[in-house]
Amino acid sequence: MQLFRSIIFNLIFYPLIIFASLVIIILYPLISREFLQKVASFWVINILFILKIVCGIDWEVKGMENIKEKPCILVSNHQGIWESFFVQTLVIPSFSILKKELLYIPIFGWALACLNPIYINRSNKVSSLKKVINDGSRRLKKGGSIIIFPEGTRARPEKGLKSFSNSCGLLSIKNNVPIVPICHNSGLYWKNRKFIKSKGLVKLRIGEPMYGTNAKDLTNDVYKWIKKNFDEIN
Repeated sequence: MQLFRSIIFNLIFYPLIIFASLVIIILYPLISREFLQKVASFWVINILFILKIVCGIDWEVKGMENIKEKPCILVSNHQGIWESFFVQTLVIPSFSILKKELLYIPIFGWALACLNPIYINRSNKVSSLKKVINDGSRRLKKGGSIIIFPEGTRARPEKGLKSFSNSCGLLSIKNNVPIVPICHNSGLYWKNRKFIKSKGLVKLRIGEPMYGTNAKDLTNDVYKWIKKNFDEIN
């Protein structure tokens, strides 16, 4: 049954990606980037509702009241596609950090570029870190928020958390903006690189804003909060 549901979902999902990407590309020269992100967020929420109806993947969010300071840095564990979409809807305007190769995907990548993400070359960690700090700081100063998945790559839930890069701590301290930690278990249901979606409830928790005076210590505090919640919901 879940195989059939997953086929139906993908038959809806991929055409909608193309359609939504074309809409964003067409609207790009006509409206502000903030409104463009609202258009993208509207599409994301509708896709997730379709996922809920077709595949039975629902979600609950606890701690929305903790997103009370803007701009901020949203820091989340990374398990798959679900949170890559959903976290972008939490704060507008916000900017994701993406690997540069994604922008080369026809239509979809062009639409991503219209949303003005921070793109990096992951093969060069030093230059990537500098770019995240410099570009992220400019966007924060203009009132935008930054989305960071500090594990760098997606991790299967059963493998636990990967180590975090210090980029979130450095960015927070340099710009005196809080880190808002986020933890979820979406990888249990929309599994990374798996066609079949599993029915279930995505639990997403948002923690209180966190500040610090030392980048490494602050990053470690964020890691501990996410790890504690990770162990409870995965």
